[in-house]
Parts: sequence; C-alpha cells; structure tokens
Amino acid sequence: MRAGVLHPDLSVGTETRRSPRPAPGDVLIEVRAVGVCGSDTHYLRHGRIGDYVVREPLVLGHEASGVIVAVGDGVSPDRVGERVSIEPQRPDPTTAESKRGDYHLCPHMKFYATPPIDGAFAEYVTIGADFAHPVPAEVSDEAAALFEPLSVGIAALRKAAVAAGDSILIAGAGPIGLMIAQVARASGLARIVVSEPDEQRRRRAEDFGATEVIAPGDETDTVDAFVDASGVAAAVRDGMTRVRPGGHVVLVGMGSDTMELPVTLIQNRELVVTGVFRYSNTWPTALALVRTGAVDLDAMVTARFGLDELTDALNADLRPGNIKAIVYPGMSEWRAADQQTGEARP
Repeated sequence: MRAGVLHPDLSVGTETRRSPRPAPGDVLIEVRAVGVCGSDTHYLRHGRIGDYVVREPLVLGHEASGVIVAVGDGVSPDRVGERVSIEPQRPDPTTAESKRGDYHLCPHMKFYATPPIDGAFAEYVTIGADFAHPVPAEVSDEAAALFEPLSVGIAALRKAAVAAGDSILIAGAGPIGLMIAQVARASGLARIVVSEPDEQRRRRAEDFGATEVIAPGDETDTVDAFVDASGVAAAVRDGMTRVRPGGHVVLVGMGSDTMELPVTLIQNRELVVTGVFRYSNTWPTALALVRTGAVDLDAMVTARFGLDELTDALNADLRPGNIKAIVYPGMSEWRAADQQTGEARP
C-alpha cells in the first residue's frame, strides 16, 4: 500500500509499505478520507508534542473514515463492506482507567499518529472492531472522518458542565473552536461568545453557532463556562476573568507546556479548571448530531488533497479562509475539476 510518511528530519514523502493484516478482534479498513489536524501540522513543524517525539518515520493522520474490507478472527464477516468512522484509539481494556469508562486516559493507549504509532494517511489501516463505528449512507466520507474532532468538541462541552440556557466563551475560531461552538448551539446554550483576533475567522464563527463574536480584550458579559481552543496563554488568563463564581474552565488548545494562571482568581471564585485529552464514548453522540443536522461537518471542509500532496495538505492552515483540509489516501492528487467546483462531497 501507499502511505504518507513524516521523517525525523521533518521531511514528508510517499512510501510503499506492506498492507496491515487484521489481528483477532480487528478490522481492516480501506481509508477513504482523512482530516488534517493541528497536531499533524505541529509534528510537521516541530517534530514533537510534549513528550511525544518523532524519532523514526511516522504516518500521521487520525481523523479518518473508510470501508471495512477484511476482518480478523472473532469479528463477524458480515461487517465487510460497512462504511465506518474510525475512533483512532487502542486502549488496554484491563487498566483501571478503561474499566471505569475513561479508556481515553489509559496509560498504555496506542493512538493513531502519536509516536511511535502510525496513523491513517495510508491506503489501509487496522483498528479494533468496536472502534470502527458504522455510518449510514446520508453521512459523507468527509463528515465521517470529522467525527474525531467533533468528539473533542463533545468532550469539551461535557467538561464545561453547561446546559440549555447557559452561556459559554470560546477562545479561538479554528476548527476545534468551531466544533465546540456547533456543539454548544446543538446543546441549547443561550449565549455562545467566540473570541478570535482574526477578522475573517470572526465572521466565519457566526456561521457555526456563535451568537456573539469579539476580538481579544473586548468587553462581554460574564459567562457560565470558558473553553480555550487557542492554546494562547493570554487568551486563557483573559477568559478565566470572564467566568462567574463556581464556573468551569476547560483547556483544549495546544500551546506551551507551562503557563502562568491567576491562582487568586481561581481560588476566590472557586473556578473548576480542567483539561481535555482526547475523548471517550462520544461517537454515538457525534452520529446523532450529524444525522439530525444539528452539526454540519461537510460545511467545514475547505480543501482536498491526494496523498502525493500531503505536504500542501499539512500546510493548508496557512491559506486564508481554510477551516479543514481532507486527504484522500486512495488518490495521488485530488481531481482538479472537483477541487475547483467544490461539488464533490464523497
């Protein structure tokens, strides 16, 4: 099979590799679409995220969908031909975290595109059968791939502990910030405030659920919860000052390994400060949100690439107006006519 590979010197190339075989309990998936995540771009530009360092060739990509083409022992052969959204996790089911339902926190987790585990910028991948979630015909391959970042938004809203009628401030109108805004809208929140320094992104936020859009430093009323999707220390500190006493602060964005926080404010207001590291038990919710039209993932796709265009795909975030780029591992280059017209939404 062909796979897009990031090397330790941060060069990217396409290689021919042996196709994987499904182990017992696994399914083999022909990959149809893969979203480009900010973490993929971070690995390309920095070669590491925290303690995870690219020390050997690595296949990136963890936002993926495809079709099951083979199954391992113990998996029903009836699943061959299913279109699926891939939850890119392999937790150890015997750990305390997995047993209590927090399998995303499993210390022995094997997660796509996290060194040294290869990801989905390849023609074929394997995953545990329970982590290949069937999707109906009305859900596109692109949307099915984006269940993964949508799951980050779902996890963030759960941590924010907000309900219908509440208010939230979201820092950052990138893909994850817009996912969070859409989930907030679907959850019935009365005020969804998005803070973003880029004017074009501020305008875009209104299309994805924001009821109020501000620039950093602008005044806004107090909110019930604050979610940072920027990773910018100044945005985190400013957002905390806008949360009511007893409210929640959720840190999602990737930024510096450490930052200074207003401890006195946290103590005096008894703010609940937490983070989001992946997700668990979110795919059923993601499917329901997309099937009912409460969340529109197709509208977030702004660029498409073939596997030989992987470097361009990973740098698509530098293009003005880009939200989410999709890579098609089964294609060398994206069909020019479809890229120009935007009509194709497989």
